[in-house]
Amino acid sequence: MQTLIGIIENYSLSDFFYDLILVGIAYGYILITILIPVYLQKKNLVSKFVARKIVHLVTGLVVLIVPYFILPLYAVFIAGTLTVAVYFSSRDSSVKQLQELYECIGEEAEEKIGRLQGPLFYSISITLLITLFVLFAPKQLYFPICGILIMIISDTLASIGGKKFGRIKISIAYTGTERTLEGSLVFLVSAFLLCFTAFYLFGILTPANQKVLSIETVFLYSAITAFAGTIIEILSPSNLDDLTVPIATTIVIYLLALFT
Repeated sequence: MQTLIGIIENYSLSDFFYDLILVGIAYGYILITILIPVYLQKKNLVSKFVARKIVHLVTGLVVLIVPYFILPLYAVFIAGTLTVAVYFSSRDSSVKQLQELYECIGEEAEEKIGRLQGPLFYSISITLLITLFVLFAPKQLYFPICGILIMIISDTLASIGGKKFGRIKISIAYTGTERTLEGSLVFLVSAFLLCFTAFYLFGILTPANQKVLSIETVFLYSAITAFAGTIIEILSPSNLDDLTVPIATTIVIYLLALFT
């Protein structure tokens, strides 16, 4: 908490205008990455499945801007407003645009509850992780970013890879979900590459406002995060993995980092 207080105490007017530009970029990016697939689906140019995957894969990448905020509390506000918007995106929403979002990317399983359950968990995960690290570890935002990237990209690639190439089944009764060894390997490899990129980018190449890392630490953190994320994904019910994978993975790597 002291670190965040120190940032606030030294915050200047020029810092405010710099952050304001980043806020505008972030909101602009979010709107574009949601409105385009919604428009394409409304015009029947893509299916609901494709529109949802586009939103899932692309919109969450806005987290890559978070370490560049001088006062990262703005990132909490952005994530929070996105979560609120998704929460009110329902079949009966009084806001036309939010109703259209539900109609264009809602899954069959969500018809019973009439709202976007998966995207809501997705948004809650991002908001919770960004909030916790902004408040308590604002110089180590690459940890939640890695957990979020795994949720956004590795989980999707594992699903696609498992369906296309999966032969060896992994079935754990209580999860109610059947996964494949091939899909999990896709998850593991992609998670390592994503984490290595994020740790290297924010910890070495352009550390911005983050704690600098060594290349050895980047390799170690990436391997641990990828392995932990893969195990957690296998053990998670598919309807909850947007919560369990990013949150549990981030907690594991952060706690381990405290002792390395």
